[in-house]
Amino acid sequence: MVARREEFERQHQVDRDVWRRAGELGLLCCSIPEQYGGGGGTFAHDLAVFEAQARLGETGWGNGVHSGIVAHYILAYGTEEQKRRWLPGMASGDLVGAIAMTEPGAGSDLKNIRTRAVLDGDEYVIDGAKTFISNGQQADLVVVVAKTDPAAGAKGISLIVVETAACPGFVRGRVLEKVGLPAADTSELSFEDARVPAGNLLGGEPGRGFGQLMTQLARERLLLGVTAVASAESAVALTTEYVQSRDMFGQSLWDFQNTKFVLAEAATTARVARVFVDDCVRRHLDGELDATTAAMLKWWSTEQYVTIVDRCTQLFGGYGYMREYPIARMYADARVTKVFAGSNETMKDLVARSLQDGRG
Repeated sequence: MVARREEFERQHQVDRDVWRRAGELGLLCCSIPEQYGGGGGTFAHDLAVFEAQARLGETGWGNGVHSGIVAHYILAYGTEEQKRRWLPGMASGDLVGAIAMTEPGAGSDLKNIRTRAVLDGDEYVIDGAKTFISNGQQADLVVVVAKTDPAAGAKGISLIVVETAACPGFVRGRVLEKVGLPAADTSELSFEDARVPAGNLLGGEPGRGFGQLMTQLARERLLLGVTAVASAESAVALTTEYVQSRDMFGQSLWDFQNTKFVLAEAATTARVARVFVDDCVRRHLDGELDATTAAMLKWWSTEQYVTIVDRCTQLFGGYGYMREYPIARMYADARVTKVFAGSNETMKDLVARSLQDGRG
């Protein structure tokens, strides 16, 4: 993928052959049980793939959403028939997954979504618009967050899987032009009287969606923490190598005390973040990672990542602003991690609530 980065950036998505090749290599759905076509490992195996991707600075391929998020919604809440119908294709790369939460007027506040799904006989009729959807242009399966009972508040939210190839009324909008992540497929989606079989509801009965989202978002925030820390470590390594080779005023840039202090601080912060994220991975594997700790990890690790990349970019001088240097790509890509999976301000609010009720 790195070798074809320029191509993927121009077209704003990786090719479908990347997905299928990844399936052949066992890089998709590593933690999905073998009986559903997956690798049969733990989530640590998925995280190893995501971390390797982050270390390479490869941010276009949406496997984190596909394997780390969508597949686990289906595994956790799908019926046996749904799991057998969808998960093997996701593991092989023949089906690409996306999740449609965010709307033009609702981001971190998921209770405020306006997309509706009305039961009509044995089908749901979906109307609404979604934005910032990763894998949106290529998705074969979209887990749509919709209100099946608008009067019930959070208890009226449901998750419905849209099979895009057989869904009249499903419309792919434009591919969004972003500040960073140029190779990532990020799109607008809309639903105009889109009819979906009632059997595509996740969870067996409507109204369970909000609880399902809150449970699974801890996994997504762990995923972001892991990739943020790996990326921060990579930034430190790249910058350390660069400053030792760059001459300035008759000595290497490394020889200046400021350079050493900046990198010493960055390396220390990255090490602390590594200890934190490894502890959260262990907790998750033991079934003990709570939503508050996941929120702490998400906001703190992404804040540190953005700060480290900014300080490392400064040490590259003008070259740090040239996209031919990986640090420049990191600089552009890092900022949105403070928004992904709930803004960092929302994460801090969740942590504060836990302190108020004594759970912190």
